Amino acid sequence: MKNKKECFGILERVFPVGESGMRETPPSCQECADKTECLRAALSTPQGIEFRGELLEQRGPGGFVGVIKRWSRKKELSRLMEQKEKNK
Repeated sequence: MKNKKECFGILERVFPVGESGMRETPPSCQECADKTECLRAALSTPQGIEFRGELLEQRGPGGFVGVIKRWSRKKELSRLMEQKEKNK
């Protein structure tokens, strides 16, 4: 992470919960050249993976295909979390 800001990839700094209770990108991040890469890095942290799992829980299954897609995404997030734990 050469030449990156100290907030790079920190979920609570680059995608905090706003006043509305929803996560939002702060204005300072909107201007940053590394915004997309930073958000991707934040969502690949254990906290980001947990957040993505919470999003899946909030959504309804949407029929049989929706259930299968949701299960697949949850499985993928579970594998990512296991990888993160092994790499500690």
